[in-house]
Amino acid sequence: MAAPAKPLALTLGEPAGIGPDITIAAWLRRRELGLPAFYLLGDEALIGQRAKALGADIRIAAVSPGEVETVFADALPVVATGERATAAPGKPDASSAPAALVSIRQAVSDVRAGRAGAVVTNPIAKSVLYRAGFRHPGHTEFLAELASVDASVPQPVMMLWSPRLAVVPVTIHVSLREALSQLTSELIVSTVRIVATELTSRFGVARPRIAISGLNPHAGEDGSLGHEEQTVIAPALKVLRNDGIDVRGPLPADTMFHEAARAGYDCAVCMYHDQALIPIKTVAFDDAVNVTLGLPFIRTSPDHGTAFDIAGTGKANPASLIAALKLASRMAAANS
Repeated sequence: MAAPAKPLALTLGEPAGIGPDITIAAWLRRRELGLPAFYLLGDEALIGQRAKALGADIRIAAVSPGEVETVFADALPVVATGERATAAPGKPDASSAPAALVSIRQAVSDVRAGRAGAVVTNPIAKSVLYRAGFRHPGHTEFLAELASVDASVPQPVMMLWSPRLAVVPVTIHVSLREALSQLTSELIVSTVRIVATELTSRFGVARPRIAISGLNPHAGEDGSLGHEEQTVIAPALKVLRNDGIDVRGPLPADTMFHEAARAGYDCAVCMYHDQALIPIKTVAFDDAVNVTLGLPFIRTSPDHGTAFDIAGTGKANPASLIAALKLASRMAAANS
């Protein structure tokens, strides 16, 4: 008999953002959508205040991770982090960064200790964290540091996934100028190897088909519009094909993402952030999921930001968080 699924550890995110709103909205739809059991790591008082502001009729239960399954049907489980959050909707304050960061740390600790099946993260506000001394470009890089063992930090790979399209940027949260300087054949090879491995192990794709974009317009037009396709990307593809990985490219990025093209691959690997994220946010804005590959645990997240302007108003759409919870549960089951 298979072991029962462990609950998912859901982080608070930026307390002044829509994380509390979509958490409450997702829990309210737990029966309708058959959502996996999850618990929020955060401040019970903040969640109670936000529920009142939203007019949400919910019960909140302060629990330990081991008690989540027994209360989830009737109450939103909250595991205390010990860090009080006092920010009002749309108005981050001095409590925001500590509350967000301790929630992430505790979620990772819970999943690595076997108390949770996966980490699901609510949106953070990077600008708020930076003002508090946070030194990572974003969630992805912070999680990689938390996953480090014996000073060895894994390479985090950011995938944006939806049923219609999955994309991965080789360079992530850096300026375009910095992305060009970071892009190497070695980075492309290591990124695609992780993508291919985890598409098989965590997504159940037996032989992944991976489309690789060019960097320049029209994939460089045989070097007339840039040489990186020939000097950086093509050598990487040769190594990957020798590994037995099914890679196609380098392909012009402007023709990779229409419906017929998407049918020909399981994931598109692009050279920089916007080259990957613009198409998926166009195709699947409401239900795309951010997945971090290359970590020793599963992490998913809604593919949107904190939306300070609508926090506490009841207008936040929980669809991406719901998709993130479902995907985390599916990946945890495949990994068990």
